[in-house]
Amino acid sequence: MDFKLIINIIGLIVLIFVLYKMQKKHLSFTKRVFAALGLGIVYGLILHYVYGPNSDTISVTKDWFNIIGSGYVRLLQMIVMPLIMVSITSAIINLKDSKQLGKMGGTIIATLLITAAIAGLIGIMVSLFYKLDATGMLQGSAEMSRAEYLQNKLGEANSSFPQKVLDFIPTNPFLDMTGARNTSTIAVVIFSAFVGIAALGIQKKKPESLETFRNIVNSAHDIVMRMVTLVLRLTPYGILALITNVLASSDFLQIAKLLKFILASYTALIIMFIIHMIILMLFKLNPIIYIKKVFPVLTFAFTSRTSMGAIPLNIETQTKKLGVSQGIANLSATFGASIGQNGCAAIYPAMLAVMIAPTVGVNPYSIGFIAKLIVIITISSFGVAGVGGGATFAALIVLSSLGFPVGLAGLLISVEPLIDMGRTALNVNDSILSGVVTGKMLHELDTDMYNDPALVSVESDEAHA
Repeated sequence: MDFKLIINIIGLIVLIFVLYKMQKKHLSFTKRVFAALGLGIVYGLILHYVYGPNSDTISVTKDWFNIIGSGYVRLLQMIVMPLIMVSITSAIINLKDSKQLGKMGGTIIATLLITAAIAGLIGIMVSLFYKLDATGMLQGSAEMSRAEYLQNKLGEANSSFPQKVLDFIPTNPFLDMTGARNTSTIAVVIFSAFVGIAALGIQKKKPESLETFRNIVNSAHDIVMRMVTLVLRLTPYGILALITNVLASSDFLQIAKLLKFILASYTALIIMFIIHMIILMLFKLNPIIYIKKVFPVLTFAFTSRTSMGAIPLNIETQTKKLGVSQGIANLSATFGASIGQNGCAAIYPAMLAVMIAPTVGVNPYSIGFIAKLIVIITISSFGVAGVGGGATFAALIVLSSLGFPVGLAGLLISVEPLIDMGRTALNVNDSILSGVVTGKMLHELDTDMYNDPALVSVESDEAHA
């Protein structure tokens, strides 16, 4: 093993030990996440400037660090399907009023789509303000390869809206439990809902069977939630490794070339996050308390770039810190990972469309163009999960619907990871927001728990993280 690699690994182990000592001293989960983020940024920058982002040493070091970083993400992905199934089923069979299920799902989806439309408008306005234009942008070999890849994938992405909806319906729920399809997560939600509704249907004729099934499901739910707790305790260590890898391998020269687009992207993301906070205030909820409680979730989403992997931490935060009911939290976290994603399915495609419009003779300031773009973004944001691939495929759907060349999306491959971090954090925040708003609207939100500052203290964090 290379001596440099050994030194790098020892450095990471030392930082892990620091975080472990913080945990043993009962410092709060939020403080440990902050510390992990800061230590990872510093260590990543050190490795970046010592070895260079494209060096063999960094490449091999990343592989070893991924044992902790990507390993943590995989553990979260491991418990996603069991968590969704037992949580959705448990929530339904314990519902006092089964009619609430339709209201919950409808309100969550409506919230996600409305915020997606707003996010699309923000992406358009920010792009026009920064005067983004793809005309004359140079492409390197990586960008050209990506452009060809996107062209080949266009047929896969450009399916009809009815087909995208149809793809949500499971034909083999056991296959979907393996995550084999792009729509497997929502398919498992639908199957679990059917199981729960079927169980409630035998309440009068076979109450004993329902009670037995309820006990089994509730016991399974307790066990799965314990698994969630065990995995989430590893969050600071996972964030440390993930953010270290990001900073160590980032090509700052390429980032500098597209700095204007990066600034515009984060401007749009921040504005949309502020709008999320305004929505909370409209429902008479304190945004400062909200931010303090969701910070660890957003930090994980930012460093890992996976909305799906954030589902366990998302649900735990909603139910244990924000006072959202179990059923609403599960639905919002799951739907929000696939539907109406504000960052990936709205802001990013909107910005690309505005950039490309002048290259094909379309006036991006036209009210007709803007209105059409927002409608397409809102509708297609419901079907992104049907094609998979996150922001890239969302852009494929929107650009092809406008008749724009999709290959130009390859221009931004150099800064894709950096922007995707912010997009994913916004996506996850939107899913949490939809849960809180739905809970408030349906009187299912425990406002005492939401406003309780103790739930971001040492005791609460240690108990639930």
